Amino acid sequence: MTVNNDALIKKDRLRFTKNKLSSSLTLLAIVFNALYFVCIYKSDVGSYYYQYMIGISVVYNLLFMLIAFLSSEGVKSYKLNYSYVLVLLGLGQIIRIFILPMDAAQATVTLSGEEEVVMGSGQFTRICVYLIASAALCIIAGIIAFFKTRTLAAYQAELDRKNISAQQ
Repeated sequence: MTVNNDALIKKDRLRFTKNKLSSSLTLLAIVFNALYFVCIYKSDVGSYYYQYMIGISVVYNLLFMLIAFLSSEGVKSYKLNYSYVLVLLGLGQIIRIFILPMDAAQATVTLSGEEEVVMGSGQFTRICVYLIASAALCIIAGIIAFFKTRTLAAYQAELDRKNISAQQ
């Protein structure tokens, strides 16, 4: 009997508490994205980074952080659509590895008559870790938010049915 009571109490608490776990994980994903941002943009190897792709990357970083912050507030209030947004943001972070970082890791530039690699393997690994961590945190936050929001909605519907039947 205590198992059912504990489960019932957990469901009932959802009505009065915020989803801080999903929100915090999302904010941590933003931190990892900022680390990626700093790591890749501090590089200055010739004129490789002076191209349109870096501009697109800057805009995407700003949009990612804005949408992720908005989603962290949305999942905190148990809004289901934001859990989907977080999963999509996580998938976007994984895709990003194969665009600018992968291209920079394979590119070389000529500086003072010598060929230099644009992005060394250490920096590439660090950037991949940041993006994968950001992606994993977004996806985990989205999944947790999805299940908590669905649980709360089902529990609220059950309470509404009981109230309607009690009034009749």
